[in-house]
Amino acid sequence: MPSGPPLPAWLTRVGVFDLETTGVDVESDRVVTAYVGVLDAAGRQIASRTWLADPGVPIPEGATAVHGITTEHARAEGRPSPEVVTEVTAALRSLLEQNVPVVAYNAAYDFSLLAHEAARHGIVPLTDPSPVIDPLVIDKAYDRYRRGRRTLEVVAAHYAVVLEGAHEASADAIAAGRVAQALARRFALPATSAELHTSQIGWARSQAASLTEYFVSIGRLDPEESIDGSWPVRSTRTAAE
Repeated sequence: MPSGPPLPAWLTRVGVFDLETTGVDVESDRVVTAYVGVLDAAGRQIASRTWLADPGVPIPEGATAVHGITTEHARAEGRPSPEVVTEVTAALRSLLEQNVPVVAYNAAYDFSLLAHEAARHGIVPLTDPSPVIDPLVIDKAYDRYRRGRRTLEVVAAHYAVVLEGAHEASADAIAAGRVAQALARRFALPATSAELHTSQIGWARSQAASLTEYFVSIGRLDPEESIDGSWPVRSTRTAAE
């Protein structure tokens, strides 16, 4: 186990959440699989639920290549999307109402897409979920100048967290939860999950501004364009990490 500060009490029981989807546009793409679970202080799974949805639209080959779910499989085995979105939203809301932090890697992607899906089906969305823990935002804040990509696979390896079956919702969610716990052991995080949640709002905004500046400098964005740094739910189109 990495040396450093002890695990905060509020990280000894955490929710974990991940979606696999039809694409990376939070406004128009759909949920294919979902996972919500709970980890204990040792990172062991103590509760879990998985969902397979029929998204109601064809699953592009590129998305299938990532998560392995074909349109045919989703239509044959998946449940109607409104049912899945209702249950996933309810599961997350239940954890948050108990003040159990929910870990999601690149949380603004998963929570934003889920909120759009909920609105699409007439379900009350999670528009301001809290407390949320995003290992991507935290890692960038505490180890800002480390070179290399910040995908879950790369960051998990950096913190000696095993990730088997990447891009499978349960595997990704559990690994993200364990990375969050590794970060807490490595760095002195804020004293409470509420303080950490508030800090991440500012960190995400600053990180988006910095990335915007870089993308403008290399011509990837026009000067009048910007990356949305809203966190943990945003409404504009963005790609997943």
